[in-house]
Amino acid sequence: MGKRILVAIDGSTEAADALQYAASEWPDAELTALHVINPADSATGAEGGFPGAADQWYDSAEQRGERILTEVTAPIDRAVRTRLEVGRPTATILAVAGGEKRVGEDDDPGEPFDHVVLASQGRTGLSRVLLGSVAEAVVRRAEVPVTVVR
Repeated sequence: MGKRILVAIDGSTEAADALQYAASEWPDAELTALHVINPADSATGAEGGFPGAADQWYDSAEQRGERILTEVTAPIDRAVRTRLEVGRPTATILAVAGGEKRVGEDDDPGEPFDHVVLASQGRTGLSRVLLGSVAEAVVRRAEVPVTVVR
């Protein structure tokens, strides 16, 4: 079986570059582009401002995620699988990389990825302390090799 590579996609130009890099660096690998919908990004909060607010926010976030994945995979001249998940970005990337399956899939164990590729925004100083770094956390905690593209 060939190498399986997970590429985290957040909608940034840097993430698109990371997918391009993975496609050119590993031409025979199976690529999966993962976009994570982060519930913390909801402007309405957990309770929502009105009935149905959480559902409306999720529907919008899901549509945006699907659009991001479509746009980022279109320029790649080979098949790229896509995956949309909900959760905290670091934990979700690590779980998917480790083989966690989508909700509702059969009972067979998921297949882990061989490598993770993601982009770094290159934040430094106070913005990095306040916002954290998904790339850094994934590098520190991943059980597979990680490539960070800047």
